[in-house]
Amino acid sequence: MLAGPSGSGKSRLADRLAERFGWPVVRLDDFYLPEDHPDLPRSAELGIADWDDPRSWDGEAAAECIDRLLREGYAEAPVYDISTSSVVGRHELRSRPGDLVVTEGIFAAEIIPELRARGLLHSAWCVRHRRLVTFALRLVRDLAERRKPPLTLVRRGLVLLRDEPAVVAGHVAAGARAASPRTVERLLVSTAQRSR
Repeated sequence: MLAGPSGSGKSRLADRLAERFGWPVVRLDDFYLPEDHPDLPRSAELGIADWDDPRSWDGEAAAECIDRLLREGYAEAPVYDISTSSVVGRHELRSRPGDLVVTEGIFAAEIIPELRARGLLHSAWCVRHRRLVTFALRLVRDLAERRKPPLTLVRRGLVLLRDEPAVVAGHVAAGARAASPRTVERLLVSTAQRSR
């Protein structure tokens, strides 16, 4: 489970682990609610959908997908397009016996207790950098991917910069261990090598 602030390197770390070990990756951002969903929360401060509010995604569907993937070796997940705020398709996920399933997203910590109760949680991490590093990485990524208009990205980035200490504290309180992407990767690689 890779939780952490937006832009902290969770997706890149998940990709490296998948490439090295062939582990499947569940992208929790794919479980966001579409823009027109009646329960989607809105940010009074920014005047847009509040994509940083845990109510903006379907944690129950995400937990069910992870459960099925680990128990049955197969699951389907939505494909979410952040730039259009909509589900644009579905894709298949497969796991082999002994695989770790890498789950990543800003709301990963929200389902730590559920996955632990189901006996599915190997480990949970809050991936983080220094706040200004995360701000810069997030802005560069979001601009390159044209996720939203540039001014919206800067305004949202400043709000996230301000709120990051509380986000990290919340993830740790939910049961994640805070560490840099490099530290998390080193520990998971070591775990994988011991289990071979």
